[in-house]
Amino acid sequence: MFSIFTSIVIWALLGSLIGWWLGPFIGLALFCGGLLMLIFISTLQLSRVERWTRNLSDPPPPAIGPWDAILAPIYRQLRRDRQEIQELNRYVDGIMMAAEALPDGAITLNGEMELQWCNQTACEHIGLNLATDRHHSIFNILREPEFSRYARQPQWDGPLLLHLSKDGRERSLLLQLTPYGLGQFLIVTRDVTQVEMLETTRKDFVANVSHELRTPLTVLLGFLETLQDMPAESLPLEQRQRYEQMMLEQTRHMQSIVSDLLTLSTLESSPTVEGETVQVSQLIESALKQGEAISGGQHSFVTDIDPRIAIQGMETELSSAVSNLITNAVRYTPKDGTITVRWYLNDSGEACYSVQDTGIGIAAQDIPRLTERFYRVDKGRSRSTGGTGLGLAITKHIIVRHNAELQIQSRLGVGSVFMLRFPKSRVRLQDC
Repeated sequence: MFSIFTSIVIWALLGSLIGWWLGPFIGLALFCGGLLMLIFISTLQLSRVERWTRNLSDPPPPAIGPWDAILAPIYRQLRRDRQEIQELNRYVDGIMMAAEALPDGAITLNGEMELQWCNQTACEHIGLNLATDRHHSIFNILREPEFSRYARQPQWDGPLLLHLSKDGRERSLLLQLTPYGLGQFLIVTRDVTQVEMLETTRKDFVANVSHELRTPLTVLLGFLETLQDMPAESLPLEQRQRYEQMMLEQTRHMQSIVSDLLTLSTLESSPTVEGETVQVSQLIESALKQGEAISGGQHSFVTDIDPRIAIQGMETELSSAVSNLITNAVRYTPKDGTITVRWYLNDSGEACYSVQDTGIGIAAQDIPRLTERFYRVDKGRSRSTGGTGLGLAITKHIIVRHNAELQIQSRLGVGSVFMLRFPKSRVRLQDC
């Protein structure tokens, strides 16, 4: 504005000098003409400034007279503000990406417990849809009575364990509600389904191994107390020998349990195995002879074995897996039943070892748990047929170490099919 005032003063002095020299009328006309020119120039400059204000991201127009000193610091400040906003946006985007990448679910609520935002993990845990559920009460979305009672507490000292059912699948969630900011709330969800399953398996294992060892120990203790309390001459030799034989059987049973547990521990310590080329057909023939001996002629055996198919692996482990399936089939197939053993290549080039029986079958709810340690579908019948209850658990670990897969199909009263499927990378074809 100082420059405009200076221009007016200059024009006034110039008009006064011209008026003193050529007359007051000419001086006044010159002064008025100068004012009009200043007004026109200022109007043009203001017009350019007005056009610039429509897009402040562009630099201000050059050569706008006194407006240069005003607009330059304004533009510099706007540019700094834009850079700070961009930096903040990048920071916020980074936070949002980190929140989306969290393995735990995160849900934000306003003071009325209405959904504001959630990450993808929370959507999977609870079944949220941010597009449709935003601004809806969390109590209308998560309609579990336990959650409602938990969320309506004045404070939350600990998390809530919630069991949800979605698409026929049970899921265990740990929810923690926490206040933050000004009247806002955060819910953190964690899927602990696998942890609960492992804890249940651990408890079952401890209970089962205690039970498995307690039975033979009770028998041993009973016989030893009997022998200790009775005079040696009062017990017939035949009865003493029978007691010793039964104690020997129970001791061997405990030894088998301990041996199988050590085998499992060894298998778990090494996730994969390379080994060498193994002639599986020979292992099957050997296992069949063992199965026929256990059967004692009570079962019919049908075989379809391709001797060309070999497997890259550990012979001792594969022998154990092959033998376990045949032995189980014999034990759980009634007299006059049929056991079919096959070793072949499927259409995908995978090597398949299947053992099919016409035995008692397995209920659908028991099949997923068959490979758990000491899991028995029928505890009384299982013990009467022998075994430690660890055979399928060992077989599963052997199969995993050979990058293979154990598949089980069964129907109660009809029979079962146990199949070991080895990948093409393990298959070795040889000439007979």
